[in-house]
Amino acid sequence: MEELEDSVCIVTGAGSGLGESAAIELGSYGATVVLNDLGVSLEGENPDKQPVTETATAVEDAGGTAITSFGDVTDLDYAEELVGTAVEEGGRIDFVVNFAGIQRDSLIDEMTEEEWDAVLGVHLKGHFGTLRAVTRHWKRAYNESGGFDRPKSYVAISSGRARGGAGQLNYSTAKAGILGLMRSAARELAEFDVRVNALMPAAKTRMTKQASDGYEYSNGVNFNQLPPKRVSALVAFLASSHVEDVTGCTVGIGGEGMIYVSDPQFVRTAYREGGWTAETIAEKFDQLTNGESTFKTGSGAVSDFLF
Repeated sequence: MEELEDSVCIVTGAGSGLGESAAIELGSYGATVVLNDLGVSLEGENPDKQPVTETATAVEDAGGTAITSFGDVTDLDYAEELVGTAVEEGGRIDFVVNFAGIQRDSLIDEMTEEEWDAVLGVHLKGHFGTLRAVTRHWKRAYNESGGFDRPKSYVAISSGRARGGAGQLNYSTAKAGILGLMRSAARELAEFDVRVNALMPAAKTRMTKQASDGYEYSNGVNFNQLPPKRVSALVAFLASSHVEDVTGCTVGIGGEGMIYVSDPQFVRTAYREGGWTAETIAEKFDQLTNGESTFKTGSGAVSDFLF
């Protein structure tokens, strides 16, 4: 990954876990890494500069150059400031990956408005803010120079919970929304030589620790076998020129496994001359769905999944 040596990368949520590991990985290739973190708890409380400062030391120990930026990605003005810091101190921006996230799990009937707003704010608004800010910069730079010397790349962070998760209505909604954000941005920014892809990581971090301790999946893998470092290689790959023509894709990685995730697709189509009534839909619905369903009501919990 020689081309990463003179690249400038923004990593949000870089103070711990996946963001920290990804930042160190990029630094190991000689990249300049702009590190964002607010250093808050899983609940989004008690800001602390120490985590991002410690990551900066680790990035430089790995061979990279670190620039720290302490701020809240849900603040759209701060997102502009973050991009400005990268341009001012790094001279350019080549890659952005957004790991900033919090969790506030609750059952639907017990979830508060604040729990809903906080999780969607950090995950969805945080992605929007950084994407909008860097898009403004990239469009200006593209138009002023007549093109880039290398394609630019934005990686959004989704989750297997985008498929749904009991007790995680806010988190699952945000992670599914991020996939829509990624696909829309990929289509819009392709003409500007900007790649936009999504990553579904599986790793043991402070966000998964409580739910995963001692839990073993059907394939015999548990989260203790899924360190964040195993995800970082895919981050570096997506930042490189090896994926020059890849955009609008979702890829998952964890441990020794990697998966390609398909987009939503129209699977089967049925037509009826004159349109449909509730009765005629009832006659054809099982044929249309081929009797398939993610799960049946009353059947208990849906099985867990790594990605």
